[in-house]
Order: sequence, then C-alpha cells, then structure tokens
Amino acid sequence: MKPDHFYATLGVKRRINAAGTLTRLGGALMHEEVLAAMAAAARASVDIGELQQAASRTISRLTGAQAGIVTTGASAALTLAAAAAMTRWDIAKMAALPQAEGFANEILLPRTHYTGYAHALRAAGARIVDIGHNDRGTGAGVRGLEPWEIESAITPRTAAFAISANAANVSDLPVAVKACRAKGIPVLVDAAAQLPPKSNLKKFFQLGADLVVFSGGKAIGGPQASGILAGRRDLVGSALVQQLDMDVPHATWVPPSLIDLRKMKGIPHHGLGRGFKVGKEEIVGLLVALERFAAADDKASNAALERRLGKISRGLNGRIVPASETGRVPQLHLKVRNPAAVSRRLQAGNPPVHLSERYAGQGMLIVDPQALRPEDDATLAAALRKVLNA
Repeated sequence: MKPDHFYATLGVKRRINAAGTLTRLGGALMHEEVLAAMAAAARASVDIGELQQAASRTISRLTGAQAGIVTTGASAALTLAAAAAMTRWDIAKMAALPQAEGFANEILLPRTHYTGYAHALRAAGARIVDIGHNDRGTGAGVRGLEPWEIESAITPRTAAFAISANAANVSDLPVAVKACRAKGIPVLVDAAAQLPPKSNLKKFFQLGADLVVFSGGKAIGGPQASGILAGRRDLVGSALVQQLDMDVPHATWVPPSLIDLRKMKGIPHHGLGRGFKVGKEEIVGLLVALERFAAADDKASNAALERRLGKISRGLNGRIVPASETGRVPQLHLKVRNPAAVSRRLQAGNPPVHLSERYAGQGMLIVDPQALRPEDDATLAAALRKVLNA
C-alpha cells in the first residue's frame, strides 16, 4: 500500500515537508534498503545486548569512537550519557537514579550552549550548573568560554561538562576538553543536528569529546525514533547496562563485552534507561542507514539538491544558499512580508505545505529539501507561487 493511501485510511493528511527533518513532521524519509532491513529484522529473535555489541563495532568504525550504541533518539542518548557520567560502573548509584543528591550529579553547561534539551540531562537526576557568559551571543562582546571559567566551576560534585555543538561554538570544545581532562571530567557533546556534513561523525571525537550524541532519524535517514551515543567504551558500556532488560538470572546471563562485570559489584536491576528500550528493528535500520550516509557523495548529493531548488525557485523572490554557507544542505531562502501568515496559508492548502520558520523573525521562510520527495517538487513550486505571488 502506498503511504498516501495508508494515511488516508487513518484520516491523516500527508504533508509536503520542505521544512527539514523535523521530529514533528516525522523526521527523515527512509530508503527502501533501510525499510527492507527493518522488515527482515522484525522476523527473527536475537539477544539485544549482542546486537548492540555488533552495532558498537559499526558505529566505532564509522565515527572513530571507542564504542557506540543505538538509542531511542538523541534526547534519550543525552539522558543515558548523563546517567553514565554520574554512575560509571557503580550499580548502587544506578539503582538510585534519578535521585542523585548523594553523589556527584552536577553537569556544567555554558550559557551559550543552554537549550531546551537540557531537560534530557535533568531527566537522569543531574543538576545543571550555569557557567560563563553570553557576550558573543548577544553582541555585547567578543570573548567566549575561557579555561579559568571551567576550572573554577569544577568541584567534587561535578559529574560532567556538556556542550550543544554548532558551527559557531565548536571552538569551545577543545577549551573544555583541556580543562576537564585534567580533572577527570567527561565532556558530553550534543551533536544531534550536526549532520551533514558526514565529517562531523568523526570531528567531535578528534577534538577530544568523551561522549557524542547524534540523531538517527534526521540526516542519517534511519528510523525517526533512533539515535546514537558514541564515545569512551566505559561510559558507553555504563549507558548500555542502564538501558537493557536486566531481569536476567545470574547463573546464565552472558553480557555483551561492552559491559564490564569486573567493575560492577553484581548485576544491576532495570536502569533509568529501561523506558528507552530500542528494538531490533530500529538498531538494524539505523546501522543500514548509517552505512549509506557514511558512503554517500556529499558533493554530488548537494549538487542534485541545488538543481531541484533551482526549478522550484523559478518565478519566486528567493535565493539558493549553497551547503558551504548553510553548513548542512543547500536551501532556498524566501523573503516574505508576513512569514506567519504565509506559513499558515501554505499549511492550510491541499496538500498542506510546511517550510522552515527558523528565520521567520527576519522576514524569511526556508525551503529545506532534506525530507522533500522529488515527486513533490512541482506541487510545492505551484503552492509557493500561488501563495507568494498572490
């Protein structure tokens, strides 16, 4: 059954997504190869721990990290990362989460990296500690995060340092790594939306990050409810044991090698991440999508997207912005008088059309082609001309 027909049977409108790989619009469109792999995975039983161990080998090979696991999205990966940083291999601490006041539970977070996803760190029981200032962000000054600000904020209560990476602030990462490594404090990087370019799969580890989070359902093109947590083997192993089904008998349980039984005083019960269980289908789908993403020719893909945007933009007051400027993929920027009104009219159409409103405050709507089906290009162009030229 075609997707349009299936959604119609549910009374749900299929929408033209020119807004990007947004979660609220279902994320990326999966390739048939990914769908086929997930369907095959659904028809067999496997040990999830063993499958995650296999996933770790693939993730490690493609990212350069020591280890990696598949999670139920980037936000879940952040929560697991925080849990791992606070507990390491201490199963008593694992059992206590999210009540973490009895041990080091503070995560340092620069003001310039503070986002709504800080909730994902708090969900593990972490207490966020604001550091630094936002002079660069507000235009009040030129100085950014400095080593002494980090060093003076580290106390015996500090469990980790967190960064929400983007092209403008990634220079803070080496500064944080140098200051934290001397004190044994792991650095966590939220790089959920920092793909493409695919070089970022390795970049943050090359800069010294201990744990990095990626979304699986955006640029990678995997299942929407998937993500990656990669980095130091001990921290990834701690995260995994807090995610797995741990209702296991001591005598017969064979743990994946990522989990170091020698470091744990026994076998923990279900951990904080039990509600973030990931299925075999999502793990397999993510791995196939990751292999495809890592092997793709970014230059050729971006050139094809630019050609499509060129056809869509004919007769419109817009500018095609190349991937070298956006940092991700080419986009079509449209200057409009009333972005909110235009967006409402487009979404009220048949089919509804969604554009990115990231720069609506600057009088601009954006055509982001990452999740735009080629067969929808002509319909999108017609809808844009009808609304924008009215």
